[in-house]
Amino acid sequence: MDRVRNDPRQTGTGGPTKDNRRLKVELLIVLGLSLGQSAVYAVVSLMDKLSRAPLADQTTSMNNSLSERPYFDLTYQLLDIVFALVPVALVFFLFAHGGANGFRRMGFDLRRPWADLGWGVALFVGIGLGTLAVYAVGRSLGVTTAIVPAALEPYWWTVPVLALSAVRHGVVEEVIVVGYLFDRLRRLGWGVWPILLASALLRGSYHLYQGLGPFVGNVLMGLVFGWLYLRYKRVMPLVIAHALLDTAGFVGYSLLGPAIGLGT
Repeated sequence: MDRVRNDPRQTGTGGPTKDNRRLKVELLIVLGLSLGQSAVYAVVSLMDKLSRAPLADQTTSMNNSLSERPYFDLTYQLLDIVFALVPVALVFFLFAHGGANGFRRMGFDLRRPWADLGWGVALFVGIGLGTLAVYAVGRSLGVTTAIVPAALEPYWWTVPVLALSAVRHGVVEEVIVVGYLFDRLRRLGWGVWPILLASALLRGSYHLYQGLGPFVGNVLMGLVFGWLYLRYKRVMPLVIAHALLDTAGFVGYSLLGPAIGLGT
């Protein structure tokens, strides 16, 4: 396909070059505060695990307790969720430059609730089944660690916190790795396919701490999500699907995890 042109506002002698430099710096800052940072840690974590033992013999746990004292653990969990959303607030602040509605611009609003919900549920079912298949294949090939999606103690607040964590992941990942990244790379003159691939690879890279299987699975998920965003220009269905996926994984683990092989 043709390369996507720079923003038409970037005109004048030296204008595009100066604006592009600013966009590149902004991109590095936003990613450095969020998923880019996660990707670097995930790569290092994978190298650490590979140097210790075969991936098949290792376990990756998520949503771990942060304190032995229940109410301090709850406090830490909530703080972790809130501060993880700060880069999202930064993205919408940047998108609101010039008086624009950043939420509407990204399709993160309630203008099409039923259509967004329908697409979100359909993606949840399709991607969810694919995720289980990729996990099973990865475990059988020895390239994926055993995954424990929720390692919190069973307090009265455990399920609500896991659900909030799932929503947090959906909002952070889809707003930044799709809505924000697509817009900024397009303004830098990237073509459609390079943008789609870069977004998918970033999504896969910050899951490398779980092994190579989740990397492949999330790259495929990123290609599907990215294609839908390019087609419909709405990030909300992706957020809904992602939140449902993580809610099922986090909350459902304690009930169904052993039966479907998660954590083993």
